[in-house]
Amino acid sequence: MSTEREDAAYLIGYVARMLGVHPQTLRIYEREGLLRPRRSERNTRVYSEVDVRRAELVLTLTRDLGINLAGVEVILRLRERIERIQGDLERFFASFPDEARSALRRRLQDEKALVPVTPRRVINVQVERPRKPAAPKRKNAKPERGKR
Repeated sequence: MSTEREDAAYLIGYVARMLGVHPQTLRIYEREGLLRPRRSERNTRVYSEVDVRRAELVLTLTRDLGINLAGVEVILRLRERIERIQGDLERFFASFPDEARSALRRRLQDEKALVPVTPRRVINVQVERPRKPAAPKRKNAKPERGKR
Protein backbone atom coordinates (compact mmCIF):
# COMPACT_ATOMS: atom_id res chain seq x y z
CA MET A 1 0.00 0.00 0.00
CA SER A 2 1.34 3.43 -0.93
CA THR A 3 2.05 5.93 1.84
CA GLU A 4 1.21 8.82 -0.47
CA ARG A 5 -2.34 9.98 -0.77
CA GLU A 6 -3.31 10.03 -4.42
CA ASP A 7 -6.42 12.09 -3.69
CA ALA A 8 -4.59 14.76 -1.63
CA ALA A 9 -5.48 18.32 -2.55
CA TYR A 10 -3.41 21.31 -1.50
CA LEU A 11 -4.00 25.01 -2.04
CA ILE A 12 -1.31 27.17 -3.63
CA GLY A 13 -0.38 28.92 -0.36
CA TYR A 14 0.21 25.64 1.44
CA VAL A 15 2.28 24.22 -1.42
CA ALA A 16 4.33 27.42 -1.61
CA ARG A 17 5.09 27.27 2.14
CA MET A 18 5.87 23.56 1.90
CA LEU A 19 8.38 24.18 -0.92
CA GLY A 20 9.75 27.43 0.48
CA VAL A 21 8.76 29.59 -2.50
CA HIS A 22 6.43 32.49 -3.13
CA PRO A 23 3.02 31.52 -4.58
CA GLN A 24 3.84 33.69 -7.59
CA THR A 25 6.65 31.26 -8.44
CA LEU A 26 4.11 28.46 -8.76
CA ARG A 27 1.89 30.69 -10.89
CA ILE A 28 4.84 31.40 -13.20
CA TYR A 29 5.53 27.68 -13.50
CA GLU A 30 1.88 27.14 -14.41
CA ARG A 31 1.93 29.97 -16.96
CA GLU A 32 5.06 28.42 -18.55
CA GLY A 33 3.27 25.06 -18.75
CA LEU A 34 5.53 23.30 -16.24
CA LEU A 35 2.72 22.69 -13.72
CA ARG A 36 -0.91 21.86 -14.41
CA PRO A 37 -2.88 22.01 -11.15
CA ARG A 38 -6.61 21.27 -11.20
CA ARG A 39 -9.08 24.06 -10.62
CA SER A 40 -11.84 23.95 -8.03
CA GLU A 41 -15.40 25.08 -8.68
CA ARG A 42 -14.34 28.54 -7.54
CA ASN A 43 -11.36 28.49 -9.94
CA THR A 44 -8.82 28.01 -7.14
CA ARG A 45 -5.65 26.08 -7.96
CA VAL A 46 -5.65 22.66 -6.33
CA TYR A 47 -2.37 20.73 -6.27
CA SER A 48 -2.17 16.93 -6.01
CA GLU A 49 0.78 14.93 -4.66
CA VAL A 50 1.93 14.45 -8.27
CA ASP A 51 1.82 18.22 -8.84
CA VAL A 52 3.83 18.83 -5.66
CA ARG A 53 6.48 16.28 -6.69
CA ARG A 54 6.68 17.89 -10.13
CA ALA A 55 7.08 21.36 -8.54
CA GLU A 56 9.88 19.94 -6.36
CA LEU A 57 11.59 18.61 -9.48
CA VAL A 58 11.29 21.99 -11.23
CA LEU A 59 12.76 23.71 -8.18
CA THR A 60 15.63 21.21 -7.99
CA LEU A 61 16.44 21.71 -11.65
CA THR A 62 16.33 25.51 -11.43
CA ARG A 63 17.82 26.12 -7.99
CA ASP A 64 20.33 23.33 -7.55
CA LEU A 65 21.35 22.67 -11.14
CA GLY A 66 20.92 26.19 -12.56
CA ILE A 67 18.75 25.12 -15.49
CA ASN A 68 16.51 27.80 -16.98
CA LEU A 69 12.78 27.26 -17.46
CA ALA A 70 13.14 26.44 -21.16
CA GLY A 71 15.62 23.70 -20.27
CA VAL A 72 13.31 22.43 -17.53
CA GLU A 73 10.49 22.19 -20.08
CA VAL A 74 12.68 20.08 -22.38
CA ILE A 75 13.72 17.80 -19.50
CA LEU A 76 10.13 17.30 -18.36
CA ARG A 77 8.99 16.46 -21.90
CA LEU A 78 11.83 13.93 -22.23
CA ARG A 79 10.90 12.34 -18.90
CA GLU A 80 7.28 11.98 -20.00
CA ARG A 81 8.40 10.47 -23.28
CA ILE A 82 10.72 8.02 -21.51
CA GLU A 83 7.88 6.99 -19.17
CA ARG A 84 5.61 6.35 -22.18
CA ILE A 85 8.32 4.27 -23.87
CA GLN A 86 8.88 2.30 -20.65
CA GLY A 87 5.15 1.57 -20.50
CA ASP A 88 5.22 0.42 -24.12
CA LEU A 89 8.20 -1.84 -23.35
CA GLU A 90 6.43 -3.32 -20.32
CA ARG A 91 3.40 -4.16 -22.46
CA PHE A 92 5.70 -5.60 -25.12
CA PHE A 93 7.56 -7.73 -22.54
CA ALA A 94 4.25 -8.96 -21.15
CA SER A 95 3.53 -10.62 -24.50
CA PHE A 96 6.69 -12.76 -24.22
CA PRO A 97 6.67 -16.22 -22.64
CA ASP A 98 7.84 -16.17 -19.00
CA GLU A 99 11.29 -17.69 -19.69
CA ALA A 100 12.11 -15.33 -22.54
CA ARG A 101 10.82 -12.33 -20.56
CA SER A 102 12.97 -13.07 -17.50
CA ALA A 103 16.08 -13.74 -19.66
CA LEU A 104 15.58 -10.47 -21.53
CA ARG A 105 15.06 -8.52 -18.28
CA ARG A 106 18.28 -9.99 -16.82
CA ARG A 107 20.20 -8.99 -19.90
CA LEU A 108 18.80 -5.46 -19.90
CA GLN A 109 19.55 -5.04 -16.19
CA ASP A 110 23.17 -6.07 -16.79
CA GLU A 111 23.60 -3.27 -19.28
CA LYS A 112 23.83 -0.06 -17.26
CA ALA A 113 24.41 2.39 -20.10
CA LEU A 114 22.11 3.51 -22.89
CA VAL A 115 24.88 2.62 -25.32
CA PRO A 116 26.78 -0.56 -24.46
CA VAL A 117 30.46 0.10 -23.84
CA THR A 118 33.00 -2.68 -24.22
CA PRO A 119 35.49 -2.81 -21.37
CA ARG A 120 38.94 -1.49 -22.22
CA ARG A 121 42.27 -2.46 -20.74
CA VAL A 122 43.61 0.29 -18.51
CA ILE A 123 47.29 1.16 -18.70
CA ASN A 124 48.79 3.24 -15.92
CA VAL A 125 51.24 5.80 -17.19
CA GLN A 126 53.47 7.86 -14.92
CA VAL A 127 54.20 11.32 -16.18
CA GLU A 128 57.08 13.35 -14.86
CA ARG A 129 56.32 16.99 -14.59
CA PRO A 130 59.14 19.33 -15.51
CA ARG A 131 60.45 21.46 -12.70
CA LYS A 132 60.42 25.19 -13.04
CA PRO A 133 63.91 26.55 -13.58
CA ALA A 134 65.15 28.48 -10.59
CA ALA A 135 65.50 32.23 -11.11
CA PRO A 136 69.14 33.34 -11.31
CA LYS A 137 70.40 34.87 -8.10
CA ARG A 138 72.06 38.27 -8.25
CA LYS A 139 74.71 39.17 -5.79
CA ASN A 140 74.59 42.60 -4.21
CA ALA A 141 71.81 43.74 -6.47
CA LYS A 142 70.35 47.12 -5.58
CA PRO A 143 67.09 48.39 -6.98
CA GLU A 144 67.56 50.99 -9.68
CA ARG A 145 66.33 54.47 -9.04
CA GLY A 146 64.54 56.40 -11.72
CA LYS A 147 66.72 58.98 -13.58
CA ARG A 148 65.41 62.36 -14.67
